[in-house]
Amino acid sequence: MSRAGTAVLWTLGAPPADYVLGHVRAVLPDRVVENARIVVRDGRIAEVAPHPAGSVSDVDGAGLLCLPGAVDLHSDGLEREVLPRPAARVPWEFAILSFEGKLRAAGVTTVFHGASFEEGASPATVRSVASTRELCAAVAARGPGPVDHRLLHRLDVRSPEGLSALRERFTGAAPGGIPALVSHEDHTPGQGQYADRTYFERFVSSTRGMTDDEARDHVDRLIVERDDNLPVRAEALEWLGGLARSGAIRLLGHDPASAAEIDELVARGAAIAEFPTTREAAAAARDRGLWVVAGAPNVLRGGSHSGNVSGTELAARGLLTALASDYLPSGLVAAAFLLASRGVVSLPTAVALVTAGAADAAGLDDRGRLAAGTRADLVLVHPGDPWPVVRSVLRAETA
Repeated sequence: MSRAGTAVLWTLGAPPADYVLGHVRAVLPDRVVENARIVVRDGRIAEVAPHPAGSVSDVDGAGLLCLPGAVDLHSDGLEREVLPRPAARVPWEFAILSFEGKLRAAGVTTVFHGASFEEGASPATVRSVASTRELCAAVAARGPGPVDHRLLHRLDVRSPEGLSALRERFTGAAPGGIPALVSHEDHTPGQGQYADRTYFERFVSSTRGMTDDEARDHVDRLIVERDDNLPVRAEALEWLGGLARSGAIRLLGHDPASAAEIDELVARGAAIAEFPTTREAAAAARDRGLWVVAGAPNVLRGGSHSGNVSGTELAARGLLTALASDYLPSGLVAAAFLLASRGVVSLPTAVALVTAGAADAAGLDDRGRLAAGTRADLVLVHPGDPWPVVRSVLRAETA
């Protein structure tokens, strides 16, 4: 029932501003409340408490687990959605709606789409500044909807075209609001994510149909070309550091590999160590007060695809504060439940990795928890054995 005892009118498009969800297992940051009731007012949670005996709710949760909506800090899925096959591009407007369906099915209610400011090719994707501008425009045009679409600006620090385009995007940007997320990265083989260049060679060989010799020659040329852009890297890091220290952006360091790199990140004003490649880097990041983000696919696979540190190990050691989907939206909730089912961490701690931890890292204090005052972004999940199934998503239609 709504206020004043008036029946709540439900629609198929979205939940009403006021309703009561009953008989759920509410996953709070520190515990699970069995047979809970969640009261929603004006699109925000007003109360989470045991369901009073004999009381009536507007929606019966049928004993399902209720989680906050997942917050995905790093998703490269949209740039793949627009190009489902090589040379088979679909319209951006369709791609974002199509991808939105996958996010909803995965229990993701807030997503940061990776917008790659670079000119050239990653191992799996050909990227360009022009395509990135189109992605940014598509995200802005989507507006309010069943998923909160945001941007993670990914700057390749050795790309002069990418640096120029990102400078242009931030020039004259209006202050206020949540600072933009910016991740700086350098995927040159032989360091960072691909410290062992053979992983990069295998990736190139498998995705581009090259022989082993052709892949080695390609990587050799790539290293030489990118070494010529070391001055661009220095310029990019100095500029980003200035923006981060001023509070204009929230800076992420992509693939840090050592404590020394973490020290450099901290000096630069970074807030987040994204996908650290070693336990040393992750530990140093936590010691220095940074959030640490790992990839959900890493947890699902049982390890990194490029030979780096295991996300499960980081979680077990208490070094992990958030998981990101990277390229697999359905992996977020699944990875959290896998960590809990294996006893690596408790269920509330695991769920926090894809909700509260991710929201805090992004600077979003209005979501990620089942707590009074937060957005009523609710996900109902059947735990499964071993994989969870998202049964329903109720996202608040509030500003």
